[in-house]
Amino acid sequence: MRSILLAASALFAVASPAMAQEVEEKPFDGVYIGGSFGYTVQSNDGNEGVTFDRNLDGQFGDTIVNTSNVNVFPGFCGGRPNGNSLATGCTGDKDGIEYYARIGADKQVGSFVYGVVGEFGKSEASDSVTAFSSTPANYQFTRELDWNAAVRARAGFAANTTLFYGTFGATYGKINNSFTSTNTANAYEGRGEDMEWGWQAGGGIEQKLGRNFSVGMEYLYTRFDQDDYVVRASQGTAPATHPFVLGNPAGTDFARTNGRFDTHGLRLTAALRF
Repeated sequence: MRSILLAASALFAVASPAMAQEVEEKPFDGVYIGGSFGYTVQSNDGNEGVTFDRNLDGQFGDTIVNTSNVNVFPGFCGGRPNGNSLATGCTGDKDGIEYYARIGADKQVGSFVYGVVGEFGKSEASDSVTAFSSTPANYQFTRELDWNAAVRARAGFAANTTLFYGTFGATYGKINNSFTSTNTANAYEGRGEDMEWGWQAGGGIEQKLGRNFSVGMEYLYTRFDQDDYVVRASQGTAPATHPFVLGNPAGTDFARTNGRFDTHGLRLTAALRF
């Protein structure tokens, strides 16, 4: 993240002489192509956990107990597990770079600029949550964005060759879900949709450098709501008295308590305007 901010500072230091150039009548009018490169940060979801459907009635929130009626899941943590017990804790969610190609068109009326932008790309960030059983063992859910496409409106105010704008729109993407566990006695099967709709909102600043090229910096919040990914733990090689099959011989369903997958992106942009 620090490198992105330093690059942005250098970018606008180079761009500042452009402020003194001859002002175009409509510097932000027309079609453009370009791209962005930045860094994605996960939202703070340390309170997320895992919920269970013990008897497979479709209702989550059950407690998983052993033959002595003792809860076998002492706790959860947001992130990737550091070990097999709750005491070892978790490593926070993985932030990462993002990269997108974009195409758009703007209309400038006086100082007011409005238009539409479409983009396609991906983020390298991933979002995990872990449950710990008293065996001990860990059970980790992870989701990451394989790719997404977005169409957003944007509108703003142009001060000569500098544009300040806000943006809002829809996004559609493929979310990869995975599940791993250090308990290898049971068998696991995941199910759920991997294509999801979401929305985005943000804002930024764009600076013209010459007549056809511009650079900028943009913040973008992205949110997907995905609550249909479920993992079923069945008996496998475990005994028939295993807690996962006490409520129903077919097994126990697991799901994340938070279906919201949201990120904050800070990116540098560049565009060639026609």
